Amino acid sequence: MNVEKKLTTLIVDDNIVVRMVHRALLRKFGMETQEVKNGQEAVLAHHNGACFDLIMMNLDMLVMNGRQVCFYKSHVDSLIVRMTSREKEEEEKSFLDAGIDYYYPKPLTIDVVRDLVEKINGNA
Repeated sequence: MNVEKKLTTLIVDDNIVVRMVHRALLRKFGMETQEVKNGQEAVLAHHNGACFDLIMMNLDMLVMNGRQVCFYKSHVDSLIVRMTSREKEEEEKSFLDAGIDYYYPKPLTIDVVRDLVEKINGNA
C-alpha cells in the first residue's frame, strides 16, 4: 500500500482573513494546515512536539512578532517563509540573514504556493 504523507503547514498570522486565504490556497495542494495567531503560539506548538514541513510567518504581530521568532530557527527543521504587506529590500535581507528561508509579500498567490510545495518536495 502506497500511502503518501501529507505535507503540513503552520500558518502564523494575527489576521483571520489572511489565515483563511492561505489555508484555502494550501489545501488546494493537499496540505494539512494548523493556524496560530502569533509567534508565541507558534513557539509553544513546537515546544509541545508539533512538526511542520512549512511555517508561514507574518512579520507584524502584537505578541512575539516574526523578528522575535527568527531566533528559534535553529530549533526547527521546517522551511520558513516570512510574509509581510511591506516591501523593503533591507528587511528581506535581514530576515534571510536571520535564517528565514524565503520572503514573500502577502497575500500569497497560487503560483507562490505551488513553488513552495515544489521546494519542499525537492523539485525546485
